[in-house]
Amino acid sequence: MTATTGVTAAPSASACADAFRDAYGREPEGVWIAPGRINLIGEHTDYNDGFVLPIALPHALAAAGARRADGVVRLRSRQSGEEFSARVADLVPESVPGWAAYPTGALWALAGAGVRIDGLDLMVDSTIPSGTGLSSSAALTCATVLAAAHTHGADPAPARVAALAQRAENGFVGMPCGIMDQSASMLATAGHALFMDTRSLETEQVPFDLAARGLALLVVDTRAPHRHVDGAYAERRRSCEEAARVLGVPALRDVTAEGLAAALDALPDDVSRHRVRHVVTENARVLETVGLLRAGDVRRAGALFTASHASMRDDYEITVPEVDTAVDALLAAGAHGARMTGGGFGGCVIALVADGAQESCLAAVRAAYRERGFAEPAGFTAVPAEGARRVR
Repeated sequence: MTATTGVTAAPSASACADAFRDAYGREPEGVWIAPGRINLIGEHTDYNDGFVLPIALPHALAAAGARRADGVVRLRSRQSGEEFSARVADLVPESVPGWAAYPTGALWALAGAGVRIDGLDLMVDSTIPSGTGLSSSAALTCATVLAAAHTHGADPAPARVAALAQRAENGFVGMPCGIMDQSASMLATAGHALFMDTRSLETEQVPFDLAARGLALLVVDTRAPHRHVDGAYAERRRSCEEAARVLGVPALRDVTAEGLAAALDALPDDVSRHRVRHVVTENARVLETVGLLRAGDVRRAGALFTASHASMRDDYEITVPEVDTAVDALLAAGAHGARMTGGGFGGCVIALVADGAQESCLAAVRAAYRERGFAEPAGFTAVPAEGARRVR
């Protein structure tokens, strides 16, 4: 394995603490780590009360923090050098631009939950590639919830942290995401995939040891910026909620595979039919994939990955040419299955490949990209890592 497809470690807690000390002239009270995530399967099902199957990544975000007593929050990024400061009392939804909206939203959510926030100094450092759909925003929000809560005498349970982080994104940032990304960052465990029912919030740690079966999970960064173009993510959520209303069900999770044909007949237009078909069939694919993992038959899950991608491309319409080109090239190079992962409109593709075939599969994507004139992609092998925790 070359560095191209090696595993990237979490940022150094010591380096983050040192950067905090240099920036603020005092010691941090702690350092917290929150990982990014890959969703194996189950895309756009979480806000439809459906099923998801993510893993946490070794790529993570570190946050060194210390409480302030003057009602001010100060934020710095070790990577970009960007700074932000404001009074906690002045934080209102959709008032903070850029990356700072996520940590300030975390403070806003904690305050709304009854935690008194007196102020915070925070230094963040990350090895999660931004703009790739690996949930760097959820990691940032979760890490800030942990740092702010712990420095202010609170200790919310991991599932509660995930809910507060989602609240920050929904209510403060204005991103209508579901609960999957935050739950993966908080609840995932090393060596396992997190099977989650997003309605009941029940979870199961499903063993996911690909190396033991001669397989690997290749992640290809397509270099197509992960962006929710012109509110397209929000539009899809609205269309799903409207379809559920028309069908008379609480959420599309309540439409079964057996009842799909009748549901499609009851819908008034092709767009809503396509969206519903994706959600219903994607939920079924998650359940089938979990069954295969429980039985140790991981290789067969590859076909479900590929079917999921076709559904995202044709029914949910959230892929882009770079993503589709990568999937086609990976399958032609012998991958057992491949799909886009994340919210769509760019980001990363995952492929289930024979262990040792990562380089040749990535080379096939690079060749296809050269033919299309796309920017050269990058790649790495993903392994299931530990969820968020305090490390110092």
